Amino acid sequence: MNDFILAEQTHHFIRQHKWDAAVLPFGATEPHNLHMPYGTDTFQVDEIARRACAHAYTRGAKVLLLPTLPFGVNTNQLQIPAAVTLSVTPTTLLKILADLVDSLERQGVRKLLLLNGHGGNELKPLMRELHHRSNVFLFLCDWYKICADQYPKMFEKPSEHADEVETSLALAFFPQFVKMTQAGKGEVKPCRFEAVRKKWISLTRPWHLITTDTGIGDPTPATPEKGQALMALLTTRIGDFLHDLATTPIDKSFPF
Repeated sequence: MNDFILAEQTHHFIRQHKWDAAVLPFGATEPHNLHMPYGTDTFQVDEIARRACAHAYTRGAKVLLLPTLPFGVNTNQLQIPAAVTLSVTPTTLLKILADLVDSLERQGVRKLLLLNGHGGNELKPLMRELHHRSNVFLFLCDWYKICADQYPKMFEKPSEHADEVETSLALAFFPQFVKMTQAGKGEVKPCRFEAVRKKWISLTRPWHLITTDTGIGDPTPATPEKGQALMALLTTRIGDFLHDLATTPIDKSFPF
């Protein structure tokens, strides 16, 4: 039992403390190449959240970890053959977030970190939607971006989806669900438009047309050691922020 994990605690314990900040992890349920579990995004973000909150809590921060949402926006993956992708729409995700933010505000929690583990969950627009109608301060962390500056040093072929990075985390923290002998190459069919290839123009990618195994990036260089090293860095960077967030008083100019 961990003091800071809401789902594991009793009301007797929770009501004795004033929680200065909360963390809401966002996952997804989707295929990850042929070798990783459908719960990869959820497993990863949940583990990162637990460790980061523990890092902050042991330093004295009253930070509360909320249950991880296992469903994300996967509308562009629903045509993948023979898959069981579970998707909500951005509108539904906004409603869920709005209701949870309202619940926290009513109970006195006014700082919330949205810890995102799935690229399809574009949460910034949802934060803008809530900005003018909530007194809760929202912060966003896409975990796969926070240590990207170190990827060239830590990985051989970092990419995007079920790649060396995600596979390394999986091998380190939920290896029982990983079947490396089944891994596809993670090759991607390039868009015919040069502007899209150069990322001048973006689009919602039809996943069933760009990859045959649902992966984007070669997973074969992955190792548990790389996953452990990445997790250590994620824990420190996110955990330090959570400590600062929870221990900084709200005044008229917060958060600046």
